[in-house]
Amino acid sequence: MPKPPDLLPLTPPVFHILLALADEERHGYGIMQDVARQTNDALQLGPGTLYGCLKRMLAAGLVEESDERPDPELDDERRRYYRMTALGRKTVRAEASRLAGAVSAANARLGLAGGKQ
Repeated sequence: MPKPPDLLPLTPPVFHILLALADEERHGYGIMQDVARQTNDALQLGPGTLYGCLKRMLAAGLVEESDERPDPELDDERRRYYRMTALGRKTVRAEASRLAGAVSAANARLGLAGGKQ
């Protein structure tokens, strides 16, 4: 099983898919909607990108399919739901920390630290 540092850096789609799964299980369309919301529509995942990423993320152990289903009256039984694994949670935290370090270094180099412009 890989360790979080071995999986970094994450691509923007993978990072945002993991963030979409951080607080709840979601189906594909729900993930696409959440990623668009997170990024103010800057990143809009198409089905090919989403399901290609999910396939690789399943293989890497970052996410898993959920067996739990909402009330069948409220949901389409064909939907697959995904949840983040413990490895996925550790990996997305490591990536967030890496990105924060990169932003801090950029702010220092560009004189933007403390809100200066």
